[in-house]
Order: sequence, then structure tokens, then C-alpha cells
Amino acid sequence: MSRTIVAFHAHPDDEALLTAGTMARLAAEGHRVVLVLATDGGAGLAADALRADGLLGERRLTEARRSAEALGVARVEWLGYADSGSGAEPDPDVPGTTRFCRAPLEEAAERLAALLRTERADLLLTYDANGGYGHRDHVRVHEVGVRAAQIAGTPRVLEATVPRDTIARAIRGAARVYRFPAEFDPTSFERAFTARADITHRISVRRHVAAKRASMRAHASQATGGGATEVGAGGQTGDRTLGAFLRIPRPLYDLVFGREWFRDPSLPPGGRVRTEIFEGEQ
Repeated sequence: MSRTIVAFHAHPDDEALLTAGTMARLAAEGHRVVLVLATDGGAGLAADALRADGLLGERRLTEARRSAEALGVARVEWLGYADSGSGAEPDPDVPGTTRFCRAPLEEAAERLAALLRTERADLLLTYDANGGYGHRDHVRVHEVGVRAAQIAGTPRVLEATVPRDTIARAIRGAARVYRFPAEFDPTSFERAFTARADITHRISVRRHVAAKRASMRAHASQATGGGATEVGAGGQTGDRTLGAFLRIPRPLYDLVFGREWFRDPSLPPGGRVRTEIFEGEQ
């Protein structure tokens, strides 16, 4: 039986990192997959050349559509909010556009709920309460997703996440071979995402890892740039985290990115970890 799955993400490229393999697998199995982005990603780090025309947000939404094509996604929608930035304080609002973290909860939830109702969504993929690594827009995705599912009557919500110890171990292993960019703090993942005991679903996406890699590659503006700390010898712009991930050789890449994890908040923690996305339905 075909289902409709809505994957709700904060910024373009978040889908590539957290749920791309699952989205590709579900689409390949004949389900309808919809990608909804809260923001345009326009406040993210990028090379100066990509920011000069003031169209970084549009560029990143275009990249998200290319990513969606690689995954077999049927529809891509932007909720219309601006990226809130990752500085100590949210960036000022763009004229005519609200930063997502400042959007009233009910307003943002109603926008998402309208899409859930139109699509008759069977499943919403969102984030855990930590917002993954804690970005303010990711935390807001969790809050908005929970409320939107309530409004729309969406029967099931799964929180895309990563077991803390697994990602910390993978990053330590990759660090033996690669030097991560300056803005990447590997210790931050020891405080982020979800405890292994709370994970309810572990989904194998090894057969779809090529699509996941293509999804990452589609976000070219996310791979380089972002300031003086990332400029290497000769003035060349250095790799950001996404770029570093794409340089990992396929055997190691497949090992690191061949599984994706979710938490079903309706299930008690500590039980059997399910290996199919629809297992555990009430």
C-alpha cells in the first residue's frame, strides 16, 4: 500500500544529511515523498562570490530541488520563512520575511498543517526536541512539526536523529584521515541528538547511499566558503563539513551514512529497535 510521507527540514541540505537515504528508499518502494523546508538557508555560511548578489537563499532552494530530484521526491515546498542564522542572536528580519525562530508557533504550524492536510500525510518526519545539534531553527522545526501534526490529525510523527555515541565514534574515525574545517566542533555531537536507548528505528539505506551522496552533492553552495577561518593556502576557499563528508571514500562513506535513525515519541524507550519505517504503527 502506497503511503505519503512529508519530511520537514529547517534548511536546504538538512534533508541530505539526516533523512535522504530513507526518503530515497521510500520513493523507490513506491511511496509519495514530499520535502518541506522551513527556511531558504540564506543566512548560512558561503563563499563571498555566492553571497554577492544577495540571492543565496534562492540558490539554496534551487539546490534543494536538485537534491529532491536525486532522491525521487514528488514535491518540494518552502514555508516562506528566512534562515535565522547561527550567531549568538538571530539575524534581523529580512523586509517582508520573518526569521523562522521568530515566527509565531501557531502561524507556522498552520502553514505546515495545510500541506499535511492537502497531502493527506500518513507520516511526518521532523526533528528531536534537541533540534539535533541545537540550531535555533532545528529546535523550532521540532516544535512546529509536533503542533502541525496535532492540527492536521497526521497519524504518525517520527523524529529524525542520530545516536550520540554512534556519530561521535564515526567523527573520531573520520578525523584520523581528514581534517575537519574550523567551524566544525566534533565534541558538540557528544551533547546533541538522541541517546541510543531512546532510538526506536534504525533504517538501512545502503542500497540508496548513491542517491544520498548525490543529494549532498546537489548542495554545492554548502560545501565551501564562509570566512577567513576557512581560507587555505593561496587564498583558496576551504571545505566546510558537507564538502569534507563528500571527500570520504565510498567504502567508508557507505559505512558512515548507510543507516538513518528515528525516534517514535509514542513508543516507550528501551524496546526493540525497528528496521522498517512503518513498524510500530498504532
